[in-house]
Amino acid sequence: MRFDATRHLPLTPPCFQVLVALADGEKHGYAIVKEVERRTEGKVVLRTGTLYPILKRLLDDMLVAESSSRPGPALDDERRRYYRLTPRGRAVALAEADRLEEAVLQARAKLALQKA
Repeated sequence: MRFDATRHLPLTPPCFQVLVALADGEKHGYAIVKEVERRTEGKVVLRTGTLYPILKRLLDDMLVAESSSRPGPALDDERRRYYRLTPRGRAVALAEADRLEEAVLQARAKLALQKA
């Protein structure tokens, strides 16, 4: 059976940001928070009370997975959990990006017509 990424849409903005944060590699929770804050120039701020329920849902839906690989002990805190984007998660993030892009194109077209 083929995976249908669109059944997970629409994503909440924080959920989408978590998937995007993991697109370039594994990260622990605090690194995800900092990545989202940096990339969005502070427009999206994730708190632990938001992040960990999102990660649990993404894990349950197999959109992210907990990683078994870890940095060396000198660079790591053993309490940290590392997360990675799964192929399903990447497909869902891409589908959401396409959905958002289409919505923006429609809105810009509509607004341009109303300006004239």
